[in-house]
Amino acid sequence: MSLLTNEAFTEAVRRELLGNILPFWRSHSVDNHHGGFIAEMSNDLRTRPDAAKGLILNARLLWTFSAAYRCTLSAEDKALAVRAYDYLTHHFIDPQHGGCFWALSPDGTVHDDKKKIYGQAFCVYALSEYHCALGEPKAVDQAIDIFHRIEDASRDGQYGGYFETVARDWTPCDDVRLSDKDLNEKKSMNNHLHVLEAYTSLLRAWPDKLLAQRLRELIDLFERRILNPEQTHLQHFFAEDWTPRSDSYTFGHDIEGSWLLCEAAEALGDEGLLRHIRSVALRMARAVLHEGLDADGGLFYEARNGQIIDSNKEWWPQAEAVVGFYNAWQLSGDPVLREAAIRCWQFIQNRIVDHVHGEWFWRVSRDGVPDDSMPKVSAWKCPYHNGRCCLEILRRVETGVT
Repeated sequence: MSLLTNEAFTEAVRRELLGNILPFWRSHSVDNHHGGFIAEMSNDLRTRPDAAKGLILNARLLWTFSAAYRCTLSAEDKALAVRAYDYLTHHFIDPQHGGCFWALSPDGTVHDDKKKIYGQAFCVYALSEYHCALGEPKAVDQAIDIFHRIEDASRDGQYGGYFETVARDWTPCDDVRLSDKDLNEKKSMNNHLHVLEAYTSLLRAWPDKLLAQRLRELIDLFERRILNPEQTHLQHFFAEDWTPRSDSYTFGHDIEGSWLLCEAAEALGDEGLLRHIRSVALRMARAVLHEGLDADGGLFYEARNGQIIDSNKEWWPQAEAVVGFYNAWQLSGDPVLREAAIRCWQFIQNRIVDHVHGEWFWRVSRDGVPDDSMPKVSAWKCPYHNGRCCLEILRRVETGVT
């Protein structure tokens, strides 16, 4: 087993970030014809000119280049962060009703005008990071505006939490699915996970009392409603009153949620809450370790009742596993958890990194064969998970953060 020292691990992570991930997106993602960034690219780097420009890709690019600039101080990363900010604010933000459209046509006109709260949350997350990275006061004001619109239109005052989707004018709508593969239920774990993430980021930029209260409520919802009774796995879909509507769980969300919950509690500055959430996070991380990690170090995708139902290994759960297991090791001192983070990192290097065309494959099968049919760039395939993984590990190793 290599990369056992912090120095070697740090160097490998830095090399991946600066030698593969960021150079790929700097070189291949800019749309020089329509502005902003390209919407879709195949694994072998062929662009699809008719693909819609998705809010998630563009918000995550804004977050990535902003966060990268804070680390690299690169003029190129700064310029791309500015480009992403300008495109998001001039094309995705709805000038009539506020908030951001879900998708644009290639020429920048509106393609899907729904306000999916998952997407609004990523705008809050990205705009907050841009503000912190470049000191742009307008960006945090825009994030605050979206926060208030989420609270006014999506928050459930009766049962708590947030509804999935509203119409362009922030009124209720019937089809609330985030994507075609999701259930048409009013509430989901995934939505709440990224609202939690966004509110954590915004609180660091804007220490507001109402925002802090809502973040605390979200942490409580995860404990009481979203986690299963054993507090080991995140349940996926719920009715309005939080009755569970699904019975499977995804290991990537579980391990990601474990460290994002810690980040949220830390942002609130409540030591008692933080100690408690750290114990919950450790329980979640250990469950993923024992149930979801394959012998080769890769993380399976999905399970139900203790049985793996999807053994594929997608890029983003691997990235989240590295951070989540490392976070769990920092909390517990258990070397098995650090070893899991290292093993997953090595699996990424051996199987997930595309050493021919750059960046990471979308997924590989259990036996390590890449799925070349999946895009390298798309509405959902972007540098947020793997870029953030590298930035988080560098921060944690170099500062000794716990």
